[in-house]
Formats: sequence, structure tokens, C-alpha cells
Amino acid sequence: MKQHIKVSQEQQFNEVVHIIQQHRSKASQALNQEVLLTAWHIGGYVSAKLKSEEWGSKVVSQLSEFIRSHHPEIKGYSRSSIYNMVMLYDEYSSSSFQSTVQKYLRSEFVQPVAGQLKAYPKEDIDSTIRSPSIIVQPLATQLPKILTYTTLTNLMEITCRCQSDEERLFYILYAHKEQLTKRELQRCISNQTYATLLGNKKNMSKGLLATYPNAPVLFKDTLFVDFLDLPQKHSEIRLKSGLIDHMKQFILELGKDFIFMDQEYFLNVGASSFKADLLFYHRGLQALVAVELKKKKFHPRDFGQLEFYLEALDRDVKRSNENPSIGILLCPEADKVVVEYAMSRSMSPTMIAEYKRILIPQERMQQQLNEYCNLFLEDKTDVE
Repeated sequence: MKQHIKVSQEQQFNEVVHIIQQHRSKASQALNQEVLLTAWHIGGYVSAKLKSEEWGSKVVSQLSEFIRSHHPEIKGYSRSSIYNMVMLYDEYSSSSFQSTVQKYLRSEFVQPVAGQLKAYPKEDIDSTIRSPSIIVQPLATQLPKILTYTTLTNLMEITCRCQSDEERLFYILYAHKEQLTKRELQRCISNQTYATLLGNKKNMSKGLLATYPNAPVLFKDTLFVDFLDLPQKHSEIRLKSGLIDHMKQFILELGKDFIFMDQEYFLNVGASSFKADLLFYHRGLQALVAVELKKKKFHPRDFGQLEFYLEALDRDVKRSNENPSIGILLCPEADKVVVEYAMSRSMSPTMIAEYKRILIPQERMQQQLNEYCNLFLEDKTDVE
């Protein structure tokens, strides 16, 4: 009876914690929205002045100095910060970006959010501003809802480092889904997650695509392990120990839904024992994920070993409420044609991924952004 009361009380405590977390999240979202709106309206105001040639770069510097000297309590408005706000406004108020959002998402994501700046009568302007000629005008383009899905800091990073509207849209959604910090986002952009996540998925088995239709937007073709400082010639033991020592970075490469469970996970089959290199659990898919490491180019014989491990996991380890186990073979190189042949008849949920020791520039891929956006919309529908 006491045990029952204890469990019930713990559940109630967890409900209180959930309430706290829920309101904290709402408060954080509201604060982020106000920060975004401030930057948006300042960017729009200054952009209009610059485009009309009423202001030049010298005036922007004078504005920054005015704020610093007359209102020292207001931080974050250096000359470069103000120009970043102008860039933010110009990029995301453009018809090309709005058309891109409408193409891949519902039109509601380009609609303005609540709390937009309105025109104020002269008498409502702050009393510290003495000039009666200054009136804050409403902006022609208001902050679109899509921008509220990540932070201003992340948006600045995306704006400065991404080259196309499609790429910017992807990283806004990806930062939202993975709850990326600025540092994590920087790494994702450097590693070209956009290209490696939305590429040609011939490295995935029919079984993986059939069991997990969203797999193409959840798993990368290429993982960068530059943080390991691996020499060109290295052993599987060094690769594995390096990944374990840098598991936080490796999970960021894999995706934040991965939970590391164990290394060299023992699988007892009959009178024999086998070891899976790395075992993870994917929270979103509710499935075990076995990662096998190879130091040499992909060979089809490696594939049979991985499928065997998945069979053992499904029979002896997987719980009844979990989905079929997934296998990832991670190798430094793979012949695309050989991979396609190996994948063509496999009904096991498996895939081949390459790891790269250093960051290698790749051509950005855009044609499959629609798949990622569809997944985002499905998640939003489930939440709503």
C-alpha cells in the first residue's frame, strides 16, 4: 500500500514539474518572439532609410553611438549588429523567401505573428524623444511566423552562412526540430547537414524505407568525425574508442534523438557470442540502432553480419512495445553502385553511411527539401 502511495505521489510531483516546464517553455517562446520582433522592426526601419538614401553608413554608426551614449542600459546595438538586423529583414521579407516557404509549407507560415509594430501617434512616442516629426510607421512586411521557430542568434547564423532560400528554410526547421544551440547549428552548417540529410537515398534498404518511411530525413549519408583527428591509416579500435570518448559530438552528428546504450554489446546466439560495436536507441522511432564500424571500403560481406545482429536484437533484446531494430554500417568509403546492389533485395532495416575524417566541401542538394518539410508539417499536426 505504501509503495502504491509513493508511486502515485511521484506521478503527481512529475505532473507539477511538467506544468513548470510547460510554462517555462511558453515564457521562453514569448521572450524569443519579442527579441525577434525588435530586431525585425529595427532592421525594417533602418533598411527603409538606407534604400531611400535618407541615411548612409555614417548615419548608422551615429545611431549606434547615440544609443550607446544616451541609453547605456540598452545593449546589443553596435553598428554591425544593426546591419545584421537590416540583413535579417531584407532576406526574410523578400518575395523569393516567402515564395519558398509557401512552396514547401502551408501559407500560414508566412503570415505575420501577433504583436506587430503599429503606427503610433506623436503623443505616444517616448518622452525622451523631443522631435515631434518622428513617428514610428508600420512596416510594409511583417515578421513571418516561420522565423519564430528558432532563436534570433540562430537566424543570424543561418542568414550569414547559407546561400539559398531553400537552405535557410531547412536549417530553421532543423534547428527547431533538434533544439540546436548556436554552436551545434554552426557545426551542422559546416558539416553540410543540408546536403548529407537530403541526398540520394540509394544507401538505404527497401526494408528500412518500408518500415520507416521518414528515414530519408532522419539519417545522414555522411558523418563527419573531424573532432577525432584520425590519421589516414587507423584501426577500428581507435575509431571506436574515439567515438566513445567524443560521444556528445558523435550524437550531434547522428541526430539528437539517439541515446547511447553500450559499446561491444554482447549478443548470445546458441552457444556463440557476438559483439555489436555500438548500440543506440532512437527515441523518435522507438527502435534499437546497431552501428557497425569498418575501417575499409564497404564490402557486401559486411552486410550479412549486420543483418545477423539485427535478427538477434529483434528476437532477444527488443521489447514488445518497440519497433524493428535498425542497422547502420559506417565505413570510410563506399562504391555507390555496389551499395545499390547490396540494398536492392534487403528487407532488413539497414543503411550504409560514410564517415569523413575532415570536412569536405560538397555540392548542396535542394530537390528533396520537400520531404523534410512534409515531416515537419506532420509533426506539427500531431502536436496540434
